Amino acid sequence: MLETLLLNFLFLLLPVLFVLIFFENRTHSYNRKMLILLSAVTMILCIAKPIKLEMGFIFDLRYIPFIIVALYGGYKNVLPLYIVLNIYRFYVGGSGTIPSFLYSTAIFALIPLFNNKFLKLDPKSRIVSATIISVLTMGFYLAILSWIVGTLDWPFWTLTFYAVTTHVGVMCIIVLLIEQIIANIKNRDRFLQSERLNVVSELAASVSHEIRNPLTVTGGFLQLLNKSKTLTPVEKGYIELSLQELNRAEQIVSDYLSFAKPQSENMVYSNLRAESEYTKNLILPYATIHQVEVKYNFNNSLNKSYDRNQIQQCLINLYKNAIEAMKEKGGGTLSIDIIEKKHNIVISIQDTGIGMTKEEISRLGKPYYSTKAEGTGLGMLMAYSAIHKVKGNIEVDSEKGKGTTFVITIPT
Repeated sequence: MLETLLLNFLFLLLPVLFVLIFFENRTHSYNRKMLILLSAVTMILCIAKPIKLEMGFIFDLRYIPFIIVALYGGYKNVLPLYIVLNIYRFYVGGSGTIPSFLYSTAIFALIPLFNNKFLKLDPKSRIVSATIISVLTMGFYLAILSWIVGTLDWPFWTLTFYAVTTHVGVMCIIVLLIEQIIANIKNRDRFLQSERLNVVSELAASVSHEIRNPLTVTGGFLQLLNKSKTLTPVEKGYIELSLQELNRAEQIVSDYLSFAKPQSENMVYSNLRAESEYTKNLILPYATIHQVEVKYNFNNSLNKSYDRNQIQQCLINLYKNAIEAMKEKGGGTLSIDIIEKKHNIVISIQDTGIGMTKEEISRLGKPYYSTKAEGTGLGMLMAYSAIHKVKGNIEVDSEKGKGTTFVITIPT
């Protein structure tokens, strides 16, 4: 029995190990497909090699990958597993085929309902929740089995003990590994983002001023030339176009300058009230033009040292992006909440715009990446840079067509 149990445990480790070793650097959608495929293979192997007890009962661990995919992926991702599980179980046949079908259908109908709530939990809570769900589902299965068997003798209680302890133990270990992998990936992404922002800051500080000087001189001469009375309308048009492009180039340089180290004259020690209200009032006309309602809530008494200009620009960029995301839907609601939570300042910026895919979220804050056709991506990069300088963290939750929420956590 121990050998078969270890073999089943190895089957369950296969999807986690394969994705971690071979597919970790692929796109999110590719990883999701590979996990579903490998989980389906795992279920088939668990059914093919069940754990046999001495008193004649057998059980397997097929529902562990089924439950995990249901919790982490929802209905869309667990549906292929539900189909594969029941097709193979009907192929194997036997007296337990119909109960297995009814049981898997019940799990398929109920557990994915908790998908959204489950993903919003912290890692420790997810491990505990998955373990509790494993106990409840196995208890439900054993209750049905006891009703079918009719007698609760010693062999049945032995089966109950082995089935519950095995499922709970293995579920806890697998979810713990998954959460550790997720944490490692997030830490790696934070480290890469930190290195990227440091490089951009150094580049901005050393290059931007030198670029700005010739731009200013060129712009000045063009403005003087534009006042000449001997120019034709066509030539004036060329000069005005050149001035517009110079202004755009200078704006890009200004964005780069925002990545430089905080300036001592701009440093303040405050609770963000002045900056948040200033930026909110500044963005209100822009929101009104695009039929966006702004809801603002401030409830924070914690203070933090920061560069006032950089934080203001960070908030303006995030507000502006949120409004532009709702502009395509003809308006919406921008909710701004600034609260204190466990010695952290938490800024929540939520819109009801077009939303983003997980691939788009993963690329936010990278140089020259923007979801807007005319965007440069520097505004979002500046926002990430400003939060990074105060040792904060930005988390993004978005769904295509429903909106986006930015949650900024700044430790004090």
